[in-house]
Amino acid sequence: MDILNQLLHGFASAGTPVNLMWALLGCIIGTAVGVLPGIGPATAVAMLLPITLKVEPTASMIFFAGIYYGAMYGGSTTSILLNTPGESGSMVTAMEGNKMAKSGRAGAALATAAIGSFVAGTIATVFVTFFSPIVANYAVKLGPPEYFMLMLLAFTTVSAVLGQSTLRGLTALAIGLALGLVGLDQISGVARFTGGVPELMDGLEVVLIAVGLFAVGEALYNVLYEGKTVETQNKMSRVHMSRQEWKRSWPAWLRATFIGMPFGTIPAGGSEIPTFLSYATEKKLSKHPEEFGTTGAIEGVAGPEAANNAAITATLMPLLTLGIPTSNTTAILLGAFQNYGIQPGPQLFDTNAGLVWALIASLYIGNVMLLVLNLPLVGFWVKLLKIPKAPLYAGILIFATVGVYGMRQSAFDLVLLYAIGLLGVVMRRFDFPTAPVVVGMILGPLAEAQMRNALSIGEGHWTIFVQRPMSLVLLIVVVAVLVLPRLVKWLKPQTEPDAVVRV
Repeated sequence: MDILNQLLHGFASAGTPVNLMWALLGCIIGTAVGVLPGIGPATAVAMLLPITLKVEPTASMIFFAGIYYGAMYGGSTTSILLNTPGESGSMVTAMEGNKMAKSGRAGAALATAAIGSFVAGTIATVFVTFFSPIVANYAVKLGPPEYFMLMLLAFTTVSAVLGQSTLRGLTALAIGLALGLVGLDQISGVARFTGGVPELMDGLEVVLIAVGLFAVGEALYNVLYEGKTVETQNKMSRVHMSRQEWKRSWPAWLRATFIGMPFGTIPAGGSEIPTFLSYATEKKLSKHPEEFGTTGAIEGVAGPEAANNAAITATLMPLLTLGIPTSNTTAILLGAFQNYGIQPGPQLFDTNAGLVWALIASLYIGNVMLLVLNLPLVGFWVKLLKIPKAPLYAGILIFATVGVYGMRQSAFDLVLLYAIGLLGVVMRRFDFPTAPVVVGMILGPLAEAQMRNALSIGEGHWTIFVQRPMSLVLLIVVVAVLVLPRLVKWLKPQTEPDAVVRV
């Protein structure tokens, strides 16, 4: 009952005219961001972080959450009509959705994507509502050794999963950890890696790094390297589903929801893996397998879209309860919390209960808003693709520059912003993931503090990390994440020839 009472208070806060306005604005911007290929919610949130620093924290976080899951809705529109995924999680939707559009069933594909997103997002929000406080209660019992290992797990999984290779991922993480060390040491007060520059004494601003890597880096990369892509738009049909299509869609929505949620809660789970898993599941279980890859199967749209939104909503649970980001955007959101002096983690539900429950309540409200925005206004969202890329990315650069300069009115910040932006361009050019940089920069100082505290508890002995059961389990998981993929890859060439001989 306590959870329900807290949720009702959250609805009272999220339902105020000001917060409803921010939720609606976030949903609109998020949908637009999802429609426009290449921008993504991480870039949008990073770009808007400096602008919203003067906004009240609850309203700001509701706004960013709206952008985050709004982008997942918007990505399906261009995937289906133009075969151009606005988000990586919408790639699988394009496979069957565009086939359905070409066979004159664009309306049904858009409807099952929007309604599936709503169903999965709502169920996942219920999951976050009732399980987050339980996770937070258990997380309070964790000590410095467990927290350090948990952050080490976040480092390794983010590096291993998000990059083209583990080496690239670890290199990006090392850059982030190095950036996090700049400034005064938390314990001794000694300046580190400042090069005698006074502006670096307080450390690097997370907002500046996020804007540089995502917004400036993305804009410059697209201007320099991305060519023009031409795709014919399929004719829009009425956005509705027949009774048979409803019958085929709802089991796919439910299955995909429970496939997507676990992936959202694990570090670097992402939405790509569950969408592919859902697609494979629906293809295997479908009574109409002949439609896959030909005329387009509606289950192939319903499942991946639901899995995508379930995973995205579930990422908020580890962020709020453990302070661990499991995606690019949640890494930026963690930085947004810290800008307000709020540290997500097990204490958040006690110290900032009003903000947390208002944010969770806004997810329910936002899902309804997005359903209303996506079904009737599909034609409008598609017209956004007519915006020329040059003015679009020029606008992003101007917005990012003004926002960062507005934080401290420092010319040094602008030089640093574009230096980081160029680093982002180089990283994209050579397939280095950018998310580990942000994760390393934000969690690095926290992990250092927890490691020092753990060593103090263990009187300087590193064995403290293997003496405590939970810490030891997490250490084994970290080693498994790094070693098992290589072990499987090494064994695979040796086992395949044996199999051929036996045949």
